[in-house]
Amino acid sequence: MTSFDFGFEMNELTGSLQPYALKLTRDSEDADDLVQETMMKAFVNKEKFAEGTNLKAWMYTIMKNTFITNYQRMLRRNTFIDTTENLHFLNSTSNTISNSAVGSFILNDIERAISSLDDIYRRPFLLHFQGYKYHEISEKLDIPIGTVKNRIHIARKELKTTLNIYSNSN
Repeated sequence: MTSFDFGFEMNELTGSLQPYALKLTRDSEDADDLVQETMMKAFVNKEKFAEGTNLKAWMYTIMKNTFITNYQRMLRRNTFIDTTENLHFLNSTSNTISNSAVGSFILNDIERAISSLDDIYRRPFLLHFQGYKYHEISEKLDIPIGTVKNRIHIARKELKTTLNIYSNSN
């Protein structure tokens, strides 16, 4: 088969390669690139094609293998390899020192802020915090559900204002 005949037959298959490339890549631009790369590899390696065999199957195989190679290359590029020594220390908890003082201060500030709320806001807020639904709080406190929502909203707003020093800390 001459190079011209081989190129002509490859060109005839382009239309049937495009849907398969789109199925593999799920992106039209990547599919176009994959078809182009497949065509280039097939033409460069035309001497490896056994005349009389199925050219379409050969092209599909090249496309599939090209896609897999590109995908694996992309995964390797996005994988971080740590080359430091003593890797066994990375996840070791024996070298970690816990300091609960900061947590205690924050918890004390939160408790103080909640206790400083007016009782009409604190009670619905605490019940909601404990997991009660709005309608359950409404029944328990014998107030309308809209009032419950409003009081919880006001309590949150006041707590945000009181505890604003913790808003940017992590």
